[in-house]
Amino acid sequence: MSKANGFTAGPTRSGELAIHGNVASQLYDDLRRRIISLDLPPGTVLLRAELAAEYGVSQTPLREALQRIEQDGLLHVHPQSKTVVSKIDIARIYEAHFMRVALETEVVRQLSRQGANETISDAKAIIRMQEAIADQPDQLRTFQELDDSFHRVLFSGVGHERLHQLVNARSGHLNRMRKMQPHDEIKIRHILDGHREIVDAILKADEDAAINAMRAHLSQTVTNAPELREKHRDFFT
Repeated sequence: MSKANGFTAGPTRSGELAIHGNVASQLYDDLRRRIISLDLPPGTVLLRAELAAEYGVSQTPLREALQRIEQDGLLHVHPQSKTVVSKIDIARIYEAHFMRVALETEVVRQLSRQGANETISDAKAIIRMQEAIADQPDQLRTFQELDDSFHRVLFSGVGHERLHQLVNARSGHLNRMRKMQPHDEIKIRHILDGHREIVDAILKADEDAAINAMRAHLSQTVTNAPELREKHRDFFT
């Protein structure tokens, strides 16, 4: 067995057919996470032989994982040559934001109409967990993961968790930019306030308030896109 960045791979040759799909999915998840977190920043050249050695896998599942990440717009794969982490595309950021706003405002509209006690209970539990670590800088990654869980719970509440997966797959450029934003105390409080306002509006069955709260919450992500692009020119197209 071989491990890299928390990844555990099975045998790379004997028995590969039996585990190939699982290994490719693990590779996809881990490499995509490293790209989104900027551990592999835009412009990084990835050598497939080195990746295969690092993860202890053969070229077949690695090639499949890289192709999937390329479909997400996060890599440029050059056959028989090199693979490069794509630069952040402002147009893709606004496309992803448009998709998120369109879908998530409809999600909260439906939750407000149908009543969603179990969903709201789960969302409140996530908010409480975020509050518990809000002032701990070393827990920022966990805070961000809980942020994603909050939105996933809302999608699940209307039976559309796969749409949340679709949004995530199309939000790679947006999420990379989010990682560049300073998560200071003010930013953290804005996120928490946004979550509370969304939940309160749904509980009151106030569709308009829920929609407005979600739209305002999501708009914080793209407000300073031009400023970040100017500050990190090497990372953007």
